[in-house]
Amino acid sequence: MEFHNLNEENSSTQALHVSKRKKKRQHVCIYGFLIAALIGIMIGLAVGIPLAKRDSPDQNVQEAQNVLKQYPLIDGHNDLPWQYRQYVQNKVYEVNLRADTRIQWTNTTNMTSYDFPRLPPQTDIPRLKQGMVGAQFWAAFGPCSATGKDAIRIGMDQVDVIHKFVNKYDDTFELVTTAQGILDAYLSRNRIASLIGLEGGHMISNTLGVLRSFYSLGVRYMTLTHSCDTSWAENWKQDLNRTGLRRGLSEFGKIVVKEMNRLGMIIDLAHVAKQTMIDAIKTSAAPVIFSHSSAFEKCEHYRNVQNDVLEMVKNNTGLVMINFYDSYISKGCLPINATESTMQHVIDHINYIKDFIGVDFVGIGADYDGVPTLPVGLEDVSKYPDLFAKLREGGWSTNDLKKLAGENFIRVFKDVEKVKENQKTFQPYEDFLPEEEAVPNRMCYTSF
Repeated sequence: MEFHNLNEENSSTQALHVSKRKKKRQHVCIYGFLIAALIGIMIGLAVGIPLAKRDSPDQNVQEAQNVLKQYPLIDGHNDLPWQYRQYVQNKVYEVNLRADTRIQWTNTTNMTSYDFPRLPPQTDIPRLKQGMVGAQFWAAFGPCSATGKDAIRIGMDQVDVIHKFVNKYDDTFELVTTAQGILDAYLSRNRIASLIGLEGGHMISNTLGVLRSFYSLGVRYMTLTHSCDTSWAENWKQDLNRTGLRRGLSEFGKIVVKEMNRLGMIIDLAHVAKQTMIDAIKTSAAPVIFSHSSAFEKCEHYRNVQNDVLEMVKNNTGLVMINFYDSYISKGCLPINATESTMQHVIDHINYIKDFIGVDFVGIGADYDGVPTLPVGLEDVSKYPDLFAKLREGGWSTNDLKKLAGENFIRVFKDVEKVKENQKTFQPYEDFLPEEEAVPNRMCYTSF
């Protein structure tokens, strides 16, 4: 008979079962780890790819460029015409705007007008194209020192300069005078729609006939004052140390606003005193603009727009076009009091107005070639796509970017044109400024 040791057999069997269970657990652990890793990778891809796409600088730039191809970027204010006066006595044909103006107008170039300090050239055709500018209001500017003297002559010269360089480079620019003209020039003919803004009511010399003449020459907005009073409107400097009664717009000033409504000329409130802003908005039957101003809440400078006026702009369905001058953005002004302005500071102004009164009431009015210093990243007219890419990165939708670029301004311009159409049976205003309200320099006038 055979003999079996039951204890040894049991021990061996138990050991075998334990070994199998260990291997099984190891396989389960390995499989579990692989499955968990695979799920993690899939989740990472599902979340990570859209995030990468959203945060990609190249993607934001591409989307910004697409917006500016689909709808014209309309800038509310550029002072290139003044550079022609300062450097070459308005001789447009002595300047090559197809070349870099920084090389033609340097720190050692002789100036022919010293009404203002030398300003670094920030505009030329190559940089305008790089900046994807679709429409530009060129400022016809005359210095306050010409008030009551030859302000009309200087204003006419500036308008003439604009006509000359638009005609000289007619493969790049097209003079337009209507909202539809902007869209047609840019979208149909690939031209930079060129419009004229008269920067300072002192250039009409208190005469509505001169206002109408400027309109006939193509002027489509007038800034009621520059940084000096007219006989009928106060400028922003009156808000610095205000004492006594705020005059704002006089009765004749209100007639100026009404005649601009009748003509279809946009009322621009950049540079004016707060009371002038209030009076003009209350008087106007059409939306108003601030062609190159920013938000007072972000930079406490009286060239900027205060909150209560912003609310009036919304009710008026008007527009605030953000100025890039660093002293109106963050440099040396509360609450930031920065030593250096950046693109982000400009974005803060844009976002503030968007959040406070809505995206329908904010635009761009950089003030290039009219200011000495600008934020880092926005040094010249080539930088607009960078700004729009940064806004896109910050969460702006493409529809809202189109509004900022130009849809908001087109809406305002069309509304101004509707008021003109509604008032087409109105007779021209023929009022004149009372003699007791006129500027004191009577030597330059023969009668009323």
